Amino acid sequence: MSIILEQLKEIRFIVSSDQSGQRLDLFLTQTDASLSRSQVKRAVEEGDVLVNGVTPKVSQRLKEGDIISYILKPAKEAVATAQDIPLNIIYEDDAVIVVNKPAGMVVHPAPGNPDNTLVNALLFHCQNLSGIGGVIRPGIVHRLDKDTSGLIVAAKTDEAHRNLSAQFENHNVHKTYQALVWGDVKGNTGEIILPVGRHATNRKKMSTKSRRGKDALTLWKVRERYGIATLLEVEIKTGRTHQIRVHLSDRGYPVIGDEVYGISSKIRVIKDPLLKTKLKALNRQALHAAKLSFIHPLKHERVVFTAQMPQDVADLCESLRVFAQLEAENTSGQTWKDKLR
Repeated sequence: MSIILEQLKEIRFIVSSDQSGQRLDLFLTQTDASLSRSQVKRAVEEGDVLVNGVTPKVSQRLKEGDIISYILKPAKEAVATAQDIPLNIIYEDDAVIVVNKPAGMVVHPAPGNPDNTLVNALLFHCQNLSGIGGVIRPGIVHRLDKDTSGLIVAAKTDEAHRNLSAQFENHNVHKTYQALVWGDVKGNTGEIILPVGRHATNRKKMSTKSRRGKDALTLWKVRERYGIATLLEVEIKTGRTHQIRVHLSDRGYPVIGDEVYGISSKIRVIKDPLLKTKLKALNRQALHAAKLSFIHPLKHERVVFTAQMPQDVADLCESLRVFAQLEAENTSGQTWKDKLR
């Protein structure tokens, strides 16, 4: 592939022999890391993508020599708006609000996720939020991945925002996660000290092999073993993007349900049909921010908040627990349904 023309509003690509047979949406997202599949789909639907001068389907298979034209529309200034979205509020006062974010909720508006975010919900609930993050990220001091559940704190005032930001920078904010990972983790405690930075070829991923990686420290301890999986308590001393997921995957223990850093073949080797069904039913990574601690900006004393493991991960842990017991006992004639009753 080579880009043969780039103007202010149009980019053209030519398909090489080794890219022949690829779907149009996959070709564009792999060729240009700034594009997501949802963006490509929307561009095709709006007529902003042409293949050899003809409007294609997003699933069209490409051939060597195909010329693809992608029209780049000028970005519109986005402003987050208030939306009446339920929030699980753990704590709130005049300075801060602590929320137990559900999996599937994006923290702030971004391309592909313009609304229904935590920020939209906070704007509806709170009369004021810190303006330091701008019109898209009001009150946002730190983030959680879309499919990671758990505790997140937002600032209501600029003073609280500056205070919390300084605490994050100075590592005075303590965050503890629950991570359900593949494999029987060796040892009971450990630490991972590896830099984390942008992946060399896939700009949507992070990597421990990045040339521009930043130092990252992850501490872990085993909470429960299930033979094929392990429940870990994880504390991060640095807040790099995807840090826990990248570190654990690098060590050979990817988070269950992680489609980016996980190993999909893990489920295929599970022979028990019920357990396999439950593992497939988890439509997100089994990672939960269970504990959050910081020095309150007004009270000047450390506060600690906790959030119970969400039901989807708790149910999967129970299924794995039953599976491990059956494996250990080698119970003849006893079925999963009998054990779960």
